[in-house]
Amino acid sequence: MKLGFLLGYSGKNIHIPIDLIRQAESMGFDSVWTAEAYGNDAVSTAAWVLAQTEKIRVGTAIMQMPARTPAMCAMTTMSLNQLSGGRFICGLGASGPQVVEGWHGVPYGKPVTRTREYIQIMRAIMERAGPVEFDGQMYQLPNKGEGTTGLGKPLKSILEGAPDIPIYTASITPAGLRCAGEVADGVFPVWMDPNKYDVLGEHIEAGFAKAGNGKSLADFDIAPFVTVAVNDDLDAAFDSLRPWLALYIGGMGARDKNFYNDYATRLGYGDAAKKIQDLYLDGKKDEAAAEVPNELLDEVSLIGSYDRIRDRLGAWKEAGKRNEVGSMLLGVADPAVMELFAKELL
Repeated sequence: MKLGFLLGYSGKNIHIPIDLIRQAESMGFDSVWTAEAYGNDAVSTAAWVLAQTEKIRVGTAIMQMPARTPAMCAMTTMSLNQLSGGRFICGLGASGPQVVEGWHGVPYGKPVTRTREYIQIMRAIMERAGPVEFDGQMYQLPNKGEGTTGLGKPLKSILEGAPDIPIYTASITPAGLRCAGEVADGVFPVWMDPNKYDVLGEHIEAGFAKAGNGKSLADFDIAPFVTVAVNDDLDAAFDSLRPWLALYIGGMGARDKNFYNDYATRLGYGDAAKKIQDLYLDGKKDEAAAEVPNELLDEVSLIGSYDRIRDRLGAWKEAGKRNEVGSMLLGVADPAVMELFAKELL
């Protein structure tokens, strides 16, 4: 099992902890991941890190697909891959309607259809077998729609082909997981219980079957985000993470359409998820956070003292042996904690 860690996106001022990244690189961490919302972009920060490191891979978790055409994303991916000596990982996501339509000013559309078509176009461009033509629901190359000149023609990338650059997607929905299994090289579940692989795996493996090329967990990376809260005061450690899960389960979406709420239900916490959402959407955020079960937090995060975390890593190690977790992407910024994980897993 590989280790990575998440940088997230910056606030008002961009901060990239390059010394921490180099420490992780020296410890044997496989990857570090940048992000974007509606401030800094994920690509510039990834390029900055790649330019100042030598071995660690750098990925985007995630690049927002509606912000870039598939061709632009392929150009970026191939450029960073070539400039870094093959260390770039392209991580994609649909984002959400608030950002897509409110910030980028384009229709949110069908996220799973977009993902499938986007990756198909990227693969064709990176393979460089010939000029790229595509006629899909979301994308057409060349585009012949309203407002076009009719002068567009199929083109082939000038850059050398690079068909093996890994592409990951962010998803937890059944349809999104099936799509990832079919067309991607890996998937980011926003959180995961290593003992409940089937909640994800049922759908991922359906995608493998649709791919029809013998694809399996042996060549697919399930790379969950794993939040870490180190504290000898266990109650305080749990409390520090409640607002995080309450935000996702309660506030990330409408009452009748919240993918994270649905995911918590599939993990076995439907009653709690409903309470959290009702309280959160009624403006009672503290009360919503209080309803987040310790059991759920403990299943999807690593919480408590060093000894407790070391003990609870056992389930993750076993999942790694089964290829049900290929990479753990840690939410941590403490070198001592990172060293603990490196010693235990690398």
